[in-house]
Amino acid sequence: MGWAQQNNTSYQKRVLETSEIDVLFSYYSQDGQNAAVTGGEGTEELTDATSTIVLRMPMNENDVLTVDVGLSAYTSASSSNVNPLDGGIVNTSPFDASSGESRKDLLAYINPSYQHSSEDRNSIWSANAYFSTEYDYFSIGFGGSYSRLFNEKNTEITLSGRVFLDKWNAIYPIELREGFFDDRITGNGTYNPNFTVFDKENRNSYSVSLSFSQILGKKLQGALFMDVVSQNGLLSTPFQRVYFGDTENFFIDDFQLADDVERLPDTRFKIPFGGRLNYYVNDFVILRSYYRFYWDDWGITSHTASIEVPLKLTDKFTLYPTYRYYTQSAADYFYAKEDAVSTFEFYTSDYDLSKYDAHQYGMGVQYKDIFANSKILTFGLKTIDLRFNKYDRSDGLDAYILTLGATFVGN
Repeated sequence: MGWAQQNNTSYQKRVLETSEIDVLFSYYSQDGQNAAVTGGEGTEELTDATSTIVLRMPMNENDVLTVDVGLSAYTSASSSNVNPLDGGIVNTSPFDASSGESRKDLLAYINPSYQHSSEDRNSIWSANAYFSTEYDYFSIGFGGSYSRLFNEKNTEITLSGRVFLDKWNAIYPIELREGFFDDRITGNGTYNPNFTVFDKENRNSYSVSLSFSQILGKKLQGALFMDVVSQNGLLSTPFQRVYFGDTENFFIDDFQLADDVERLPDTRFKIPFGGRLNYYVNDFVILRSYYRFYWDDWGITSHTASIEVPLKLTDKFTLYPTYRYYTQSAADYFYAKEDAVSTFEFYTSDYDLSKYDAHQYGMGVQYKDIFANSKILTFGLKTIDLRFNKYDRSDGLDAYILTLGATFVGN
């Protein structure tokens, strides 16, 4: 007589086999002549360096914990002119940067998330949180999502929601602060703007997103998505100046003093929707297309279209040429310098809310080590991505961004 051991446990493949780390770095630079800080006229020169680490850890067969931590340090000629008088410049001008402390800032954030997949991998839910801080702004957020796969995983529907509860530490232009005085002011009469501080400094944002993804054939995959976003609170930026056409002008050197700061409604409702369509041409070429339409109740409508064509050069190297086109109408409350008058309820000279077109051209290259042979400590190198994008806007703003990313996997 013999006995055989019976094992009823079936193997369950993990959602994530081993820990992964993404190390990301980007450098961004821009320039232009329509700074909102100086009422739509002045230098927009800015540089930003961002470092990010994303750690994904399998907690068991079905659960993954992700922690995203980042630092962003910028130097801005535009924001330096919140107080153009603190840098010791001989002749103060909106086209020159102050060397004072307002020219730079540091943003720090952490974004943890937890994802659980059902054993049949047809249901996925996740929860996330967000915290960030900089010198005049603090943000806390939380949210979650649920995905359901059907039709032998050829169809996927995802519903998600996010909430952000933000707080300004309102910083106003130097000339609008209590107790300001400078004997160099020139103009007809006495500089005495009709300015009041904002009585509330909170900003809340709520969003709900719905997406539908479908494999349409062996070579074609499509997706549709829609968001509904509602915001309330202080939606104006407190340090962005506005100049009226029906008031006297006052200057210190060549720098015009503010008549007020931008005033925007305390609510905003946004609806973007669009889709993606990816086509597998052959083993060497894939077409990835994207389109989005956007509408909000401030009067802005926009269209975004982009295409990316990954070209597989070898088993390890892929080239990524990209192109993106964007166009938008102006917000109802946008006015160029001195086009607004003091009797208006709402006004801004921020050219991000103006009518413009934009083109973005990019090129990227990816190196993939399938077997992760290269090692750093106990982690093997999986991929390296290097990308460069050039951005040109019809109002004269131009920018570029260089990004470098690497993914490492644990043993």
